[in-house]
Amino acid sequence: MTHLTVYKDQDFNATIISNQFIDEYMVEANVAQIKIYLYLVRMTNANLPFSLSDIADRFNYMEKDVLRALRYWEKQKLLSLDYDSEQNLKAVHILPFPSLNATAEIVPLTPKLAPVPTPVPASPKTVFTADDLEVFRNNNETAQIIFVAEQYTGKMLSRSDVETLFFIYDTLKFEPDLIDYLIQYCVGKGKKQFSYMEKVAIDWSESHITSVKEAKLRTAKFDKQVYGIMQALGKTTTPTDPEIAYIRKWFDTFGFSYDVILKACERTVLKVDRNRFPYADGILSKWHEANVKSVRDIEALDSSHQKTPLPSSKKDGGFNDFAQRSYDYNALEKMLLSN
Repeated sequence: MTHLTVYKDQDFNATIISNQFIDEYMVEANVAQIKIYLYLVRMTNANLPFSLSDIADRFNYMEKDVLRALRYWEKQKLLSLDYDSEQNLKAVHILPFPSLNATAEIVPLTPKLAPVPTPVPASPKTVFTADDLEVFRNNNETAQIIFVAEQYTGKMLSRSDVETLFFIYDTLKFEPDLIDYLIQYCVGKGKKQFSYMEKVAIDWSESHITSVKEAKLRTAKFDKQVYGIMQALGKTTTPTDPEIAYIRKWFDTFGFSYDVILKACERTVLKVDRNRFPYADGILSKWHEANVKSVRDIEALDSSHQKTPLPSSKKDGGFNDFAQRSYDYNALEKMLLSN
């Protein structure tokens, strides 16, 4: 057999991978497991921040697929995983390579908590006949689903695409409004592939999600902007349902953009150490009443308040008893006292 000669014409910005990983571990691992481990090493070596959702988005996986891969490498003793009290993954330790012939066991860096149970996978995708698909296309309710999907994805659906929608509707028993939200959610994340929509739908089905409201609560927990708001308010835990309800109100009811909400969060942490969500909600409610739409509107509102003098008491000489303060400062103080 002829051996290949490999030439390197330039120096590369490289990530170093152990030969032991290539020789002993790659053979048994699947593609997803290899991709995720290499990505972890690359990001760690470069000291770059990343999250579970970042990995899932990069490789078009579900977050639970990423977790399965991480648990696989934990079993191989190449990683150690830390969980919080609610069994959410909070840290990953990359461990030194053990020898496959070694008898010594690698001790995790921290005590290992009980493993997160793996959901039972959904039934295999049904194979539909041409007659099945024809009925699906011509039914008024399901024809509307196809139309909506074509509008969101900007293309005519292939047979495979229609089969995916039929599977979600007929096998997973999703109502049309839930399918509509599913498509919106995936397209909004930049994922127009129907294979990705199918993975999300199966995940929702396994989590017993049957309504748009339940789906919104679930997706909010994994939304990057939600975690950005949590961080801006000094929160490091997984958002609770009441906290998600506040955030959804700010986005959906008030219609604020992410940067406007962050401005309210910045002002909140400067004023209070507790009850930050109600306090931020008070600020945003005032902005909503003032028809604020952008950060520039906030600046204009602040400027107008600073130019408006407050009523003052006067003594014989006509001097003010108190120094004037801006309306914005008083409004925040009143909200604080009312909480």
